Order: sequence, then structure tokens, then C-alpha cells
Amino acid sequence: MTSWTPDLSHRDGPRYRAIADAMAAGLQNGELKPGDRLPTHRDLAYRLGVTVGTVTRAYAEAQRRGLLEGHVGRGSYLAGPASGLGPSGLSASLLSNSLGMADHEPGGMIDLSLAFPPQAGDGLMQRTLADLARQPGIARLLNYQPHAGMAHHRAAGAAWIGRHGFDVPADRVIVTAGAQHGLCIVTGALLAPGDLLLSESLTYPGLRAVGELFKLRLKGVPLDESGIVPEALEAICRSEAPRAIYCMPGLQNPTGSVMPEERRHAIAAILRRHGVALIEDDIYGFLDGGLPPLAAMMPELGHYLVGTSKSLGPGLRIGFLVTPPGPNTAYVAALRATTWMAPPLLAEIVCRWITDGTAARMVEAQRRNAAERQVLASRLLAGFDYRAHPNSFYGMLHLPPPWRASDFVAAGARRGLRLRAAETFAVDQGAPEAVRLCICAVDTVEILTDGLERVVALLREGPGADNLVV
Repeated sequence: MTSWTPDLSHRDGPRYRAIADAMAAGLQNGELKPGDRLPTHRDLAYRLGVTVGTVTRAYAEAQRRGLLEGHVGRGSYLAGPASGLGPSGLSASLLSNSLGMADHEPGGMIDLSLAFPPQAGDGLMQRTLADLARQPGIARLLNYQPHAGMAHHRAAGAAWIGRHGFDVPADRVIVTAGAQHGLCIVTGALLAPGDLLLSESLTYPGLRAVGELFKLRLKGVPLDESGIVPEALEAICRSEAPRAIYCMPGLQNPTGSVMPEERRHAIAAILRRHGVALIEDDIYGFLDGGLPPLAAMMPELGHYLVGTSKSLGPGLRIGFLVTPPGPNTAYVAALRATTWMAPPLLAEIVCRWITDGTAARMVEAQRRNAAERQVLASRLLAGFDYRAHPNSFYGMLHLPPPWRASDFVAAGARRGLRLRAAETFAVDQGAPEAVRLCICAVDTVEILTDGLERVVALLREGPGADNLVV
């Protein structure tokens, strides 16, 4: 570990930024070398006479600039040319420590409620936009384009979907303004007001918003540790004649379960037998990278959604929809009625990242980051009922009695935690006394550790009189 103690006496501005500036200068003048391990947050804070929170912000700023890499349990290291993942210069640690909460101070609010992806630093977007700006004819991206997307964008989408184990021709791919938009397209094309739409009994809350918009009836299908229970689905299909089902066989939200292949075949057979259309959301499937999609097992009724909001960045708002073989007129009409077309400029960025390998490197970095943080979460929550896929952005913490999820969320808010109860995800049935913990959106592993330690403190204290909502 280096004994680096920067001289900040001649640097103006906030102390955290001065520390990051000194780090950059040290790398430039040779005082620091790539691969050097920096002092711990507490050690450097003591040497400089600043708060630990200031050093945390400084290291986060350095990571945002690509100067620093952090590894759970191993400290912070200065980045070097070999630390990148190919032409993009993107590393797992850079992804893992650049998002959202750089202004966090000890005791501040920590958001464990949202499944945001880690965010790449400025360098990637700067290089991409600069490269785009040099391309002749770039202004064509400001013109109207085909509703379903430009041909090379659809081809890139087909290639990206192929990485998920689903080989489809580009003419079955529609470029959407995110997976949520894709869900609206399919719903608008297939369903009418009053139709019954099934989903898992605990599911993505955005489905309810779509159901309300299109005036649908929603019904949840019971789940077990492998996903939708086939016998329950069969009974509902026989008695209630649903038009479609929305589900997430891969890394289900919020449970994190992955439906085994045998179960997928059983579910596909039931849906095919009853003529029920499938709307498969594989938004988190890139983190698992295992089984072929359910839609690939029943292409005549299968609709497949994949987005880039979780895998590449939520601000991109680009997704891809695979429709069944045959005319896609109804889906294009629904797209035209909502956005006319997905933004071509953003689709071009995604297309370039897919074709040059940047997207694949980002996904691999995110898998490693999520796995690293899940190890930390499992260690800190040892002894409690925390269930999570090893590569997931989130996990379900089942609360010990007598905790109720609503009380735990309220108590957490008073401790500076934002949490989300399982009942938020319930469709029309009861939910377990549990909360979903999202571990990747917070800025650094130090902040995540702080948040999880607050969770553990609440679990150990129990719902005493000072925690209950009156």
C-alpha cells in the first residue's frame, strides 16, 4: 500500500475534488503508478484532517474519471492501461463505483429500493459521441426512419438477442423505446379493454401501470422456487380463458428465481394448448446467461422483450421486441401510435456498442460487479433469510417474526434507508413479509456496506416500540 499523502494547500474548490485532482496529477508526474494500492478511506482522512465521507467522495470521483479501481475486500488501486476491457477501456470496477450517490456522507440516505444498473464513466460516452460526430451523414439520424427501426439497428438487435440464446431473423425484431415501451406495444396489439392478462403473483410493478392504461384485468399465478406453478396455470387457463401472460423466466423480478428448462417446456405446452400468448420480459437475463428463452420454445405465440436500460444504461431507452413469425402490422401500428419510432440516435449508440463488442464487455463487467456485491451482501446478512441469484442486482430478504414488511420499510426510512416491500410487487394475492434489496445502484461498496449494516441492525433490534408506525 502506498503512503501517498497529497498536498492540498495549493488546490482550490471542494476537498474531495482536490484529492481527485491530486491523484490525477500524481499519475501524470510519476509520483503515483498504475496498480498502486491507495490508503484506506479512514487512513487518508486521518492524514489529511478531513472526514471519511470526504475521502469516500474523492475516491468515487476518481473512479468516475477512470483513475481508480475498487475491489470488495481488496482495497482501491490506481487504474492502468491493462485494466480496461478492450477498446472501450471499460472495467468492472469502474462500472461498480460510478453511479448515483457520490454526494453520500456517513449517515445519509441510502437507496436500496431500485434495481439500477451500474453506470459507465464519462469516457465511454465521450468517445462514442466523438466518433459519431466524425461520421459522414450522421445528420440522417435526425430524420424520420422506418417505424420498426433502421435495418442495421434491427440486425444489431437480432445479434444481441442471439446472445440470449434466441436466434431470430432481423425482420422479426422491432426497435422500441425500452422494454416498457415494448410491453405497451404488445399489449396494444393483442389485448382489448376487459381482457384477462396473467402474470406471476409477484411481478414487475410497471405491469400494473400498463394494465390500468389499457383497462385490463390482471391475475397472478402462484409461484414456487422454480417460477410459475404449472398446475396453477393449467387451472386458470381452463376456468378463465386468459388472452396472454406476462412473465420473467430468467432472473424473475422480484424473487430472482430462474425457471429451469423442464419447467419452461411444461409452461410452454400449457400456453400452446390453450392458445395463450406469451409476453416474455428478459430484461435481467443477461446477468444469468443460461437457458434459452421460453419464447423460443413457442415462437408462434411468443413475444420476447429485451432492453438495454438494465444492461447498458437506463438513459438509452432502447429495447428490442421479437414478434411471432408472420406480418407485424399490428405491432408496428401500436409503435406508431405511441412514439412513431424509437430515437435513431440512441439506437445508433446501442448498435455500435453491440457490433464493436463494447456492450458484451459492459455486460461481463456488470456480472462480475453484481457477483462481487452479492458475496458482500451474503456475508453481511449471514444468519438471516436472504435469497439471491449470485449474479443478480437484487435479492429478497425474508423478515423474521414479528417484523412486518411495511413496518420494516418505515423503520428503515427513519434510519436513512429506502427499501421496497414485497407487497409492492403483488398483483392480486398476498405477499410474503419480505423486502427486495437492490445492491448495485449505490455508488461504492463502502456505501453498500453502510446500508446493509443498517439493515442488519434493524433485523437484530426487532420491531420495538420506537420502530413501529403509530
